Amino acid sequence: MVLNYIWIAFFVVAFVVALIRLVFWGDLQVFPAMMDSTFSSSKTAFEISLGLTGVLALWLGVMKIGERGGVVNVLARLLTPLFTKLFPDIPKGHPVTGSIFMNIAANMLGLDNAATPLGLKAMEQLKEIEDERLKNSNHDAAEMQRLRETATNPMIMFLVLNTSGLTLIPVSILVYRAQQGAAQPTDIFIPILLATFFSTLMGVLVTSIYQRINLLNRVVMLTLGGACLLVSAIIWAFSRMDGETMNMVSTTTANILLMTIIVAFIVAGMLKKVNVYDAFIEGAKEGFNTAVRIIPYLVAILVGIGVFRASGAMDYVIDGIRWTVAATGLDTQFVEALPTALMKPLSGSGARGMMVDAMQTYGADSFVGRLACIFQGSTDTTFYILAVYFGSVGIRYTRHAVACGLLADLAGIIAAIAIAYLFFY
Repeated sequence: MVLNYIWIAFFVVAFVVALIRLVFWGDLQVFPAMMDSTFSSSKTAFEISLGLTGVLALWLGVMKIGERGGVVNVLARLLTPLFTKLFPDIPKGHPVTGSIFMNIAANMLGLDNAATPLGLKAMEQLKEIEDERLKNSNHDAAEMQRLRETATNPMIMFLVLNTSGLTLIPVSILVYRAQQGAAQPTDIFIPILLATFFSTLMGVLVTSIYQRINLLNRVVMLTLGGACLLVSAIIWAFSRMDGETMNMVSTTTANILLMTIIVAFIVAGMLKKVNVYDAFIEGAKEGFNTAVRIIPYLVAILVGIGVFRASGAMDYVIDGIRWTVAATGLDTQFVEALPTALMKPLSGSGARGMMVDAMQTYGADSFVGRLACIFQGSTDTTFYILAVYFGSVGIRYTRHAVACGLLADLAGIIAAIAIAYLFFY
């Protein structure tokens, strides 16, 4: 329902802004630009889905081998103590816990191509849990249909963990900084790590409050403490490397882990005497079907964003923020980097373009250029993830997913600004 209002707002606000520009400023290009954006955004949505088809087929095929080989079940048993606290509605030992873990791990390593199909697989399993529960309910047909299209608490917690964007190795951002001539491309590594940690922590806390999950227990506290120690260890290890070594180690580590997962799943399937080829083909077919299902949802969200940008509404939002900040007497330098932060929840490619534009305009080693990179790495594409993940299982009523995801984004943005001033101002 929230996505419905936001989507309507994209078009209504864009139309009003464009009409004002046409009537009062004689801007004859604004409406053609908006219409061009609808066609280009639709094309982009299809191309994204088409590009995902092969990746989805690959990783859902690998996941099917892992399921048949028992790897996912092993992960589920290991994670049961923690997941029973964060996801109390998931049956203990259910394979979905293994899928969720692998998705989060892929996100942390910056492996977006692997994370998306793993996440979609987890969403399908969460939907199966809810469908099984509804079979034993006594609702009428209309209510049953509404419940099938309503996000469950585990779905929302899972998506918030995704949208908060916890990233340990932001390889792509380091590469973009190197391309733009940064003297030390890795100087934003620690700031991104800190900002994304605060974003994820806020997401978990806010979602737990909404869902009345008690986090004050030994398992959760030990996990959070362990996460803090892990983050500290990674910061310490990478802070001792030079920029070239850090990039090489980050990329190599990510690729080795990825290939290790594939080989481990295949070996596990062999040991279980599974026909791994047939299992892979079965999972790959699911990947193709999933890619087709998400096309309408991608078209809807990307066209809305494209129209909003083309109308100039985004520019007016930035100007308004700059004026408000200046009126309070605070430094306004960070405002120039805000387009990246405001675009990130809407479009990953759009935010990436704005990050590159900030580095080209102000310099890769400028305060604005560095802050734009921290924004890019501190959160994830909230609306894109909601549209794709919920769309893949036919969810229309998102409940508190958008609110929790955006609050996590806000925490990441505030943390990024504070950390940038601390490190680079």
